[in-house]
Amino acid sequence: MPPADGIIILSIEKEGGNLSTLPIPSEKRNRRPAILVATLGVEPQVVTITLDMLLAGGWTISETVVICTKTPRVQEALRVIEEEFRRAAYPGVQLRAVPVASAEGMAGDFCTDEEMHSLLRTLYVEIRRARQTGYVVHLCVSGGRKVMGIMGMVVAQLLFGPEDYVWHLVTEGWQPGAARRLHLPPGQGVRLVPVPVLRWSEAGALMQTVAELNDPAEVVAWHEKISRAGQVKRQREFIERWLTRAEREVVRLACRGLDNAAIAGALFKREQTVANQLRGVYDKLREWLGYPEGNVDRHRLIAEFAPYFTLMKT
Repeated sequence: MPPADGIIILSIEKEGGNLSTLPIPSEKRNRRPAILVATLGVEPQVVTITLDMLLAGGWTISETVVICTKTPRVQEALRVIEEEFRRAAYPGVQLRAVPVASAEGMAGDFCTDEEMHSLLRTLYVEIRRARQTGYVVHLCVSGGRKVMGIMGMVVAQLLFGPEDYVWHLVTEGWQPGAARRLHLPPGQGVRLVPVPVLRWSEAGALMQTVAELNDPAEVVAWHEKISRAGQVKRQREFIERWLTRAEREVVRLACRGLDNAAIAGALFKREQTVANQLRGVYDKLREWLGYPEGNVDRHRLIAEFAPYFTLMKT
Protein backbone atom coordinates (compact mmCIF):
# COMPACT_ATOMS: atom_id res chain seq x y z
CA MET A 1 0.00 0.00 0.00
CA PRO A 2 1.21 3.59 -0.51
CA PRO A 3 3.02 4.95 2.54
CA ALA A 4 1.01 6.91 5.06
CA ASP A 5 2.81 10.15 4.24
CA GLY A 6 1.21 10.41 0.81
CA ILE A 7 1.38 9.46 -2.85
CA ILE A 8 4.21 7.49 -4.38
CA ILE A 9 5.41 9.45 -7.38
CA LEU A 10 7.84 7.95 -9.87
CA SER A 11 9.37 10.73 -11.93
CA ILE A 12 11.91 10.70 -14.72
CA GLU A 13 14.43 13.48 -14.21
CA LYS A 14 17.64 14.76 -15.77
CA GLU A 15 20.55 13.20 -13.90
CA GLY A 16 23.87 12.79 -15.65
CA GLY A 17 22.09 12.20 -18.93
CA ASN A 18 20.38 9.06 -17.68
CA LEU A 19 16.86 8.20 -16.71
CA SER A 20 16.38 8.03 -12.98
CA THR A 21 13.50 7.89 -10.58
CA LEU A 22 12.61 9.52 -7.35
CA PRO A 23 13.23 6.82 -4.76
CA ILE A 24 10.41 4.69 -3.53
CA PRO A 25 10.61 2.85 -0.20
CA SER A 26 13.11 -0.01 -0.36
CA GLU A 27 10.59 -2.50 0.95
CA LYS A 28 8.55 -1.91 -2.22
CA ARG A 29 11.39 -2.97 -4.53
CA ASN A 30 11.96 -6.49 -5.80
CA ARG A 31 9.71 -7.98 -3.14
CA ARG A 32 8.35 -10.53 -5.58
CA PRO A 33 7.71 -10.69 -9.35
CA ALA A 34 5.03 -8.41 -10.70
CA ILE A 35 2.79 -8.17 -13.75
CA LEU A 36 1.79 -5.02 -15.58
CA VAL A 37 -1.76 -5.11 -16.95
CA ALA A 38 -2.45 -2.17 -19.24
CA THR A 39 -5.50 -1.12 -21.23
CA LEU A 40 -4.48 -0.09 -24.74
CA GLY A 41 -5.82 2.67 -26.93
CA VAL A 42 -4.17 4.28 -29.94
CA GLU A 43 -1.11 5.54 -28.02
CA PRO A 44 1.38 2.68 -27.47
CA GLN A 45 3.69 4.90 -25.42
CA VAL A 46 1.25 4.75 -22.51
CA VAL A 47 2.28 1.11 -22.08
CA THR A 48 6.00 1.50 -22.77
CA ILE A 49 6.47 4.58 -20.58
CA THR A 50 4.55 2.97 -17.72
CA LEU A 51 6.71 -0.14 -18.01
CA ASP A 52 9.87 2.01 -18.14
CA MET A 53 8.79 3.79 -14.97
CA LEU A 54 8.06 0.62 -13.03
CA LEU A 55 11.34 -1.01 -14.05
CA ALA A 56 13.30 2.12 -13.21
CA GLY A 57 11.53 2.23 -9.86
CA GLY A 58 12.92 -1.16 -8.92
CA TRP A 59 9.98 -3.43 -9.64
CA THR A 60 10.66 -6.86 -11.18
CA ILE A 61 8.13 -7.05 -14.00
CA SER A 62 7.87 -10.58 -15.41
CA GLU A 63 5.04 -10.02 -17.86
CA THR A 64 3.15 -7.21 -19.54
CA VAL A 65 -0.46 -7.99 -20.41
CA VAL A 66 -2.06 -5.62 -22.93
CA ILE A 67 -5.87 -5.55 -23.03
CA CYS A 68 -6.94 -4.49 -26.53
CA THR A 69 -9.75 -4.28 -29.08
CA LYS A 70 -9.79 -5.09 -32.80
CA THR A 71 -9.98 -1.52 -34.12
CA PRO A 72 -7.26 -0.87 -36.75
CA ARG A 73 -5.56 1.97 -34.84
CA VAL A 74 -5.44 -0.03 -31.63
CA GLN A 75 -3.99 -2.99 -33.51
CA GLU A 76 -1.39 -0.66 -35.03
CA ALA A 77 -0.46 0.51 -31.52
CA LEU A 78 -0.16 -3.11 -30.44
CA ARG A 79 2.23 -3.85 -33.32
CA VAL A 80 4.44 -0.95 -32.22
CA ILE A 81 4.62 -2.40 -28.71
CA GLU A 82 5.35 -5.88 -30.06
CA GLU A 83 8.23 -4.47 -32.09
CA GLU A 84 9.74 -2.96 -28.93
CA PHE A 85 9.72 -6.37 -27.29
CA ARG A 86 11.11 -8.07 -30.41
CA ARG A 87 14.09 -5.75 -30.41
CA ALA A 88 14.83 -6.75 -26.81
CA ALA A 89 13.98 -3.40 -25.22
CA TYR A 90 12.69 -5.35 -22.23
CA PRO A 91 14.86 -8.40 -21.56
CA GLY A 92 13.20 -10.85 -19.22
CA VAL A 93 9.76 -9.33 -19.65
CA GLN A 94 7.18 -11.32 -21.60
CA LEU A 95 4.49 -9.57 -23.64
CA ARG A 96 1.01 -11.00 -24.02
CA ALA A 97 -1.80 -9.34 -25.93
CA VAL A 98 -5.30 -10.21 -24.69
CA PRO A 99 -8.16 -9.19 -26.98
CA VAL A 100 -11.54 -8.43 -25.51
CA ALA A 101 -13.69 -11.11 -27.10
CA SER A 102 -17.10 -12.69 -26.70
CA ALA A 103 -19.13 -15.34 -28.46
CA GLU A 104 -19.69 -12.76 -31.21
CA GLY A 105 -15.96 -12.30 -31.80
CA MET A 106 -13.31 -9.74 -30.86
CA ALA A 107 -14.77 -6.46 -29.63
CA GLY A 108 -14.18 -3.25 -31.52
CA ASP A 109 -15.96 -1.01 -29.05
CA PHE A 110 -18.14 -1.23 -25.96
CA CYS A 111 -21.63 -0.29 -27.08
CA THR A 112 -23.66 -3.34 -26.03
CA ASP A 113 -24.26 -5.22 -22.81
CA GLU A 114 -22.38 -8.22 -24.20
CA GLU A 115 -19.34 -6.11 -25.11
CA MET A 116 -19.32 -4.50 -21.68
CA HIS A 117 -19.58 -7.86 -19.97
CA SER A 118 -16.77 -9.21 -22.17
CA LEU A 119 -14.52 -6.32 -21.12
CA LEU A 120 -15.27 -6.90 -17.45
CA ARG A 121 -14.71 -10.65 -17.81
CA THR A 122 -11.40 -10.19 -19.65
CA LEU A 123 -9.96 -7.87 -17.01
CA TYR A 124 -11.29 -10.06 -14.22
CA VAL A 125 -9.79 -13.26 -15.63
CA GLU A 126 -6.36 -11.72 -16.22
CA ILE A 127 -6.06 -10.03 -12.84
CA ARG A 128 -7.44 -13.07 -11.04
CA ARG A 129 -4.88 -15.28 -12.80
CA ALA A 130 -2.04 -12.96 -11.77
CA ARG A 131 -3.22 -12.81 -8.17
CA GLN A 132 -3.61 -16.59 -7.92
CA THR A 133 -0.08 -17.16 -9.21
CA GLY A 134 1.35 -14.86 -6.55
CA TYR A 135 2.27 -11.81 -8.63
CA VAL A 136 2.00 -8.21 -7.56
CA VAL A 137 -0.39 -6.56 -10.01
CA HIS A 138 0.25 -3.13 -11.52
CA LEU A 139 -2.82 -1.99 -13.47
CA CYS A 140 -2.41 1.02 -15.77
CA VAL A 141 -5.79 2.51 -16.70
CA SER A 142 -4.55 5.49 -18.74
CA GLY A 143 -4.85 3.86 -22.16
CA GLY A 144 -7.90 3.04 -24.25
CA ARG A 145 -11.52 3.99 -23.86
CA LYS A 146 -12.63 5.51 -20.57
CA VAL A 147 -14.87 2.56 -19.87
CA MET A 148 -11.80 0.30 -19.85
CA GLY A 149 -10.42 2.27 -16.92
CA ILE A 150 -13.78 2.18 -15.16
CA MET A 151 -14.04 -1.59 -15.52
CA GLY A 152 -10.44 -1.92 -14.41
CA MET A 153 -11.29 -0.11 -11.18
CA VAL A 154 -14.28 -2.40 -10.62
CA VAL A 155 -12.05 -5.46 -10.92
CA ALA A 156 -9.38 -3.89 -8.71
CA GLN A 157 -11.97 -3.36 -5.98
CA LEU A 158 -13.00 -7.00 -6.25
CA LEU A 159 -9.60 -8.67 -6.42
CA PHE A 160 -6.72 -6.42 -5.37
CA GLY A 161 -4.60 -7.11 -2.33
CA PRO A 162 -2.67 -4.55 -0.26
CA GLU A 163 0.44 -4.72 -2.49
CA ASP A 164 -1.34 -4.21 -5.82
CA TYR A 165 -1.58 -0.86 -7.57
CA VAL A 166 -3.75 1.02 -10.05
CA TRP A 167 -1.64 3.64 -11.85
CA HIS A 168 -2.52 6.79 -13.74
CA LEU A 169 0.21 8.01 -16.09
CA VAL A 170 0.77 11.77 -16.25
CA THR A 171 3.08 13.18 -18.92
CA GLU A 172 3.85 16.89 -18.83
CA GLY A 173 3.40 18.87 -22.02
CA TRP A 174 2.26 15.96 -24.18
CA GLN A 175 -1.01 16.22 -26.11
CA PRO A 176 -2.86 13.57 -28.16
CA GLY A 177 -1.59 13.67 -31.73
CA ALA A 178 1.85 14.94 -30.75
CA ALA A 179 4.96 13.17 -31.96
CA ARG A 180 5.13 9.67 -30.54
CA ARG A 181 7.98 8.92 -28.14
CA LEU A 182 7.95 5.42 -26.74
CA HIS A 183 10.73 6.15 -24.26
CA LEU A 184 11.05 9.64 -22.90
CA PRO A 185 14.42 11.42 -23.11
CA PRO A 186 16.12 12.89 -20.05
CA GLY A 187 14.46 16.04 -18.76
CA GLN A 188 10.95 15.09 -19.88
CA GLY A 189 8.68 15.01 -16.82
CA VAL A 190 6.42 12.02 -16.31
CA ARG A 191 4.65 10.68 -13.26
CA LEU A 192 2.87 7.54 -12.23
CA VAL A 193 0.27 8.43 -9.64
CA PRO A 194 -1.49 5.60 -7.76
CA VAL A 195 -5.28 5.64 -7.84
CA PRO A 196 -6.84 4.80 -4.44
CA VAL A 197 -8.63 1.45 -4.40
CA LEU A 198 -11.25 0.37 -1.87
CA ARG A 199 -10.16 -3.24 -1.53
CA TRP A 200 -12.56 -6.02 -0.64
CA SER A 201 -9.53 -8.01 0.50
CA GLU A 202 -9.85 -6.29 3.86
CA ALA A 203 -13.01 -8.35 4.36
CA GLY A 204 -11.13 -11.68 4.53
CA ALA A 205 -13.79 -14.30 3.93
CA LEU A 206 -15.50 -12.10 1.35
CA MET A 207 -12.27 -11.94 -0.65
CA GLN A 208 -11.86 -15.70 -0.49
CA THR A 209 -15.39 -16.22 -1.83
CA VAL A 210 -14.86 -13.71 -4.64
CA ALA A 211 -11.53 -15.28 -5.63
CA GLU A 212 -13.21 -18.67 -6.03
CA LEU A 213 -15.83 -17.40 -8.48
CA ASN A 214 -14.89 -17.72 -12.14
CA ASP A 215 -17.16 -15.14 -13.72
CA PRO A 216 -17.60 -11.49 -12.67
CA ALA A 217 -21.33 -11.86 -13.34
CA GLU A 218 -21.37 -14.46 -10.56
CA VAL A 219 -19.60 -11.98 -8.29
CA VAL A 220 -22.19 -9.29 -9.02
CA ALA A 221 -25.05 -11.73 -8.40
CA TRP A 222 -23.41 -12.92 -5.18
CA HIS A 223 -22.87 -9.36 -3.99
CA GLU A 224 -26.50 -8.48 -4.69
CA LYS A 225 -27.58 -11.54 -2.75
CA ILE A 226 -25.56 -10.74 0.36
CA SER A 227 -26.54 -7.07 0.11
CA ARG A 228 -30.20 -8.07 0.03
CA ALA A 229 -29.66 -10.44 2.96
CA GLY A 230 -28.08 -7.61 4.94
CA GLN A 231 -30.96 -5.29 4.10
CA VAL A 232 -33.54 -7.86 5.19
CA LYS A 233 -31.66 -8.44 8.45
CA ARG A 234 -31.67 -4.72 9.17
CA GLN A 235 -35.39 -4.42 8.31
CA ARG A 236 -36.19 -7.33 10.61
CA GLU A 237 -34.31 -5.59 13.41
CA PHE A 238 -36.49 -2.49 13.02
CA ILE A 239 -39.74 -4.42 12.87
CA GLU A 240 -38.99 -6.78 15.76
CA ARG A 241 -36.93 -4.57 18.08
CA TRP A 242 -38.02 -1.00 17.45
CA LEU A 243 -41.75 -1.56 17.24
CA THR A 244 -44.26 -2.87 19.74
CA ARG A 245 -46.36 -5.87 18.80
CA ALA A 246 -49.34 -3.59 18.18
CA GLU A 247 -47.28 -1.29 15.96
CA ARG A 248 -45.98 -4.29 13.97
CA GLU A 249 -49.52 -5.35 13.11
CA VAL A 250 -50.45 -1.84 12.03
CA VAL A 251 -47.33 -1.55 9.84
CA ARG A 252 -47.92 -4.97 8.28
CA LEU A 253 -51.44 -4.02 7.20
CA ALA A 254 -50.36 -0.56 6.04
CA CYS A 255 -47.74 -2.19 3.82
CA ARG A 256 -50.50 -4.33 2.31
CA GLY A 257 -52.16 -1.11 1.15
CA LEU A 258 -54.93 -0.81 3.75
CA ASP A 259 -55.95 2.68 4.87
CA ASN A 260 -56.46 3.63 8.52
CA ALA A 261 -60.14 2.78 8.53
CA ALA A 262 -59.53 -0.68 7.08
CA ILE A 263 -56.67 -1.32 9.53
CA ALA A 264 -58.88 -0.26 12.44
CA GLY A 265 -61.63 -2.63 11.27
CA ALA A 266 -59.21 -5.54 10.85
CA LEU A 267 -57.67 -5.04 14.30
CA PHE A 268 -60.87 -4.01 16.10
CA LYS A 269 -59.42 -0.62 17.04
CA ARG A 270 -60.53 2.97 16.79
CA GLU A 271 -59.28 4.74 13.68
CA GLN A 272 -57.69 7.45 15.84
CA THR A 273 -55.73 4.78 17.71
CA VAL A 274 -54.31 3.52 14.40
CA ALA A 275 -53.38 7.08 13.37
CA ASN A 276 -51.62 7.64 16.72
CA GLN A 277 -49.70 4.39 16.41
CA LEU A 278 -48.56 5.25 12.89
CA ARG A 279 -47.32 8.65 14.04
CA GLY A 280 -45.20 6.86 16.63
CA VAL A 281 -43.89 4.50 13.95
CA TYR A 282 -42.92 7.43 11.69
CA ASP A 283 -40.92 8.98 14.53
CA LYS A 284 -39.06 5.72 15.09
CA LEU A 285 -38.52 5.25 11.35
CA ARG A 286 -37.06 8.74 11.05
CA GLU A 287 -34.52 7.89 13.75
CA TRP A 288 -33.78 4.46 12.21
CA LEU A 289 -33.10 6.12 8.84
CA GLY A 290 -30.72 8.62 10.40
CA TYR A 291 -33.02 11.64 10.27
CA PRO A 292 -33.13 12.06 6.49
CA GLU A 293 -34.26 15.22 4.75
CA GLY A 294 -37.89 15.31 3.68
CA ASN A 295 -40.97 13.68 5.11
CA VAL A 296 -40.99 10.26 6.72
CA ASP A 297 -44.57 9.26 6.19
CA ARG A 298 -46.78 6.42 5.01
CA HIS A 299 -45.25 6.44 1.53
CA ARG A 300 -41.72 6.09 2.95
CA LEU A 301 -42.87 3.36 5.35
CA ILE A 302 -44.41 1.33 2.52
CA ALA A 303 -41.39 1.84 0.26
CA GLU A 304 -39.06 0.58 3.00
CA PHE A 305 -41.05 -2.38 4.29
CA ALA A 306 -43.60 -3.63 1.72
CA PRO A 307 -40.86 -5.76 0.05
CA TYR A 308 -39.89 -7.13 3.47
CA PHE A 309 -43.43 -8.29 4.32
CA THR A 310 -43.83 -9.74 0.83
CA LEU A 311 -40.61 -11.72 1.33
CA MET A 312 -41.74 -12.94 4.74
CA LYS A 313 -44.87 -14.44 3.16
CA THR A 314 -42.89 -16.54 0.65
